[in-house]
Amino acid sequence: MTVTILTGGRPVDQTRSAPSTDSTGPLDAAVDIAVDDTSGLVVAVGPNLAAAHPDARRLDATGCLVAPALVDLGAHLGQPGFEGAETIETASRAAALGGYGAVVALADTDPCTDSAAVVAELRALAKAALCEILPAGALTHGRDGAALAPIGELADLGVRLFTDAPRSCQDASVVRRALEYAAGVADATGAPLVVAQRCRAADLAGRAVMHEGAWSARLGLPGQPALAEELIVTRELALARLTGGRVHLQQLSTAGSVALVRAAKVEGLRVTADVAPAHLVLTDADCAGYDPNLKLDPPLRTAADVAALRAGVADGTIDAVATGHRPCTRDAKELPFDEAPAGSIGLETTLAVLLTAAADGAGDLPLGSLLAALSWQPAAIAGVADRHGGPIEPGRAAHLVVIDPAVSWRYDAARSASRSANSCFDGHRLTGRVRHTVVAGEPVVIEGEAQR
Repeated sequence: MTVTILTGGRPVDQTRSAPSTDSTGPLDAAVDIAVDDTSGLVVAVGPNLAAAHPDARRLDATGCLVAPALVDLGAHLGQPGFEGAETIETASRAAALGGYGAVVALADTDPCTDSAAVVAELRALAKAALCEILPAGALTHGRDGAALAPIGELADLGVRLFTDAPRSCQDASVVRRALEYAAGVADATGAPLVVAQRCRAADLAGRAVMHEGAWSARLGLPGQPALAEELIVTRELALARLTGGRVHLQQLSTAGSVALVRAAKVEGLRVTADVAPAHLVLTDADCAGYDPNLKLDPPLRTAADVAALRAGVADGTIDAVATGHRPCTRDAKELPFDEAPAGSIGLETTLAVLLTAAADGAGDLPLGSLLAALSWQPAAIAGVADRHGGPIEPGRAAHLVVIDPAVSWRYDAARSASRSANSCFDGHRLTGRVRHTVVAGEPVVIEGEAQR
């Protein structure tokens, strides 16, 4: 047994409020937190714990926040099939450096995660990962949007979230059957299942490469209207109303989508939603330089959309911020903007990007709302709240992140732990960074350096 003590940090969780992001005073209520890598649990929380554990390893958390480790609801991990862009091992190292204790691995592998065999392969590969890897199941066989994948069989293996992302299932009858079937399995087993959907009407989106608006016209690029997303959001909410099923809307990007989800929650529908960090800080105007790293799916939208999404995170309409981590090889991203694949890596930078936005904003992204959307709320959606995102107290799982909220640094994507370097935040100066990450009581990041 190795006991590690995080010394002098301020714990922040769903039972402890976060300080204001514009506070310049010292953090108060600093304590020590002792964790055990054998049990994987928090051992003690309180002042001066070193006396009770004289042989413990100590990690300095002075001036830092200590929060439950982050949980990502959707990353493209590349393996199996796309190891040239990413592997589970490299992605998990980036995730740990970004403060993540668990990552949902989307099903767009080759073969895709529509069988027990692929789930078993993912879990075997994940044994060497620096954080927990949670396989998502494909919603349909081959992610082709036609026949349902074996949801019940995958649920028996512990899969809790089903999605064809980044594809959007266009057949409403298939989504209806998925919601009904998932609800039936959940009722029979007591394990809640979530049908997750990327919202994009293919006939409206067409071959768009950015948001449809003034900037697409100015740049001469085909644009995707906001309605392409909002039509599918409307459809999914109607299907949730019809079936009573749980639907999760992935990577929302428009003000209209936020308004629709807000009204659905008031109505009492079982709906949750997430947004990518880029859509909280960047706009379609940023595409003016034709940088392929800013070609995203969904595309960057307008400043009004950004404001609405930030308000949605602040008031809880948007439940989670998901990295949307989508690695692309260098050769692919060196193509012209309209030919390059969409996507950006994000596991290593999401927390810092949001802390920077909170520090630079006018209080529209409260730190408490950000931590909720990065940790305990996505843990609940992913069905792992029994071991992730819980309060920092003795007997709880020791998945923790130590955040230095004041450090300023410049992100160099070429030095990322990810196998790919296609970041829309490459070269950005950020405020706030992960100092330590603890997963199941083991420090996997110490002073910003991965330990294996």
